[in-house]
Amino acid sequence: MRASLLLLLFTASTALAAPRTFRVDYFHTGNATEERFSLERLVVEPLPWPGHPARAIDETNLGKYLFEVRDRGTNRLLYSRGFASIFGEWELTDEAKGAHRTFSESLRFPSPDRPVQVILKKRDAQNAFREIWSVVVDPKDPFVDPSSPPAPGPLLKLLENGPSQDKVDFLILGDGYTEAERPKFEKDARKLVDILFSYSPFKERKADFNVWGLMPKAAESGISRPSTGVHRRPPLGSTYDAFGAERYILTFDNAALRDTAAFAPYEFVEILSNGNTYGGGGIFNLFSTVASDSFWAPYVFVHEFGHHFAGLADEYYTSAPIYGAAPAERVEPWEKNVTALHDPAQLKWKDLVAPGTPLPTPWNQATYDTHALQVQQRRQKIRAERKPEAEMDALFLAQRDWEEKFLGTQKVSGKVGAFEGAHYEAKGYFRPQTDCMMFTRDRVPFCAVCQRGISEVIDLYAGPASTQTRKSP
Repeated sequence: MRASLLLLLFTASTALAAPRTFRVDYFHTGNATEERFSLERLVVEPLPWPGHPARAIDETNLGKYLFEVRDRGTNRLLYSRGFASIFGEWELTDEAKGAHRTFSESLRFPSPDRPVQVILKKRDAQNAFREIWSVVVDPKDPFVDPSSPPAPGPLLKLLENGPSQDKVDFLILGDGYTEAERPKFEKDARKLVDILFSYSPFKERKADFNVWGLMPKAAESGISRPSTGVHRRPPLGSTYDAFGAERYILTFDNAALRDTAAFAPYEFVEILSNGNTYGGGGIFNLFSTVASDSFWAPYVFVHEFGHHFAGLADEYYTSAPIYGAAPAERVEPWEKNVTALHDPAQLKWKDLVAPGTPLPTPWNQATYDTHALQVQQRRQKIRAERKPEAEMDALFLAQRDWEEKFLGTQKVSGKVGAFEGAHYEAKGYFRPQTDCMMFTRDRVPFCAVCQRGISEVIDLYAGPASTQTRKSP
């Protein structure tokens, strides 16, 4: 009853100002070399569209994919967003070389009042967007489904700073929490909010965010971890071992995710999985995940949210890879914080580099790599022998202490340059600074380039900071 009342009040207060939220659910099928698409269903979600009409067009050039919504009569661009997907990651795995799989995906946009063409684009070998699928959507189609799925429980206001259309709406979903653990979910979610807004630039832009929470109740506590024989059926389907990586938490149940999230205004989603084993994940403009009770949850949450929120690349390169080797030809990545450095004079963060800084920028990579290899060998042994999680925590703590001292005492520490070793590759890709939230588990901030990338996404949803009066609560 409480959830229904809150939903009714929210809908009534915004109905005059915004259209409903339209959703195209579709199947994405393929392997490493081909992909196909088929329409699953057309949905009108319960809540109004949370975005601002003046910020409907995405000009950030982020994402492996891009979708456009165009008026059928005039071809006028009405809405666009870049994103990444589970299929987009899976197609790079060894499994995709010999098998086909199907994933459900969704595109959300303001409900149109006349037929539109929804166009899906993907980056080609040179990272230019090319059309790969298109479908006509008629909002008056009798098969458009406006019905509401079962409510997942009360909507929590974790942080509310104003109307959704003027803010970034961030939704935290609990998975693997029983009804008796609802207070634990709220406590865990509030802890995440405090953590996120302790990091720049989120800290300075806190007033630009609303944060909501939803927790569909689970029949039993926890989520699946197949590598250890643990299987659960949490409401959102979260599981460790995605793509065979023990630390990677994803959900493959898109319908459950979307039908649950539909009861909150949102642009970004964090799935808070009820567990204590190290793990998480983040996919740009899809969702990010973290294990709530892991010692490393604060770091994992912020790091993975960097992927989800701003499309930031992993800057590390010494962990066991999930994906296949990078192509011999290093194409310039679309991510803001890594580069192939084909032409140092055209470095995409050149304006942040101090005059006289050499590009590429020398650092003691050999010593770092030797130590990192030793850590990875011990990590694999701990997992293979199924040692207690405390042993993994101790290993990571020792690694953090060593790396903070080593990277923090480099002559170029804190300076912006182009440091080789990034994007899962020791050679051929470069990162902006010696250390960053996207490089290590060290107690360091996002680097200057990452901070700028995050700010640009905040601007896309909430407007530039310079145009509004900001006052954090």
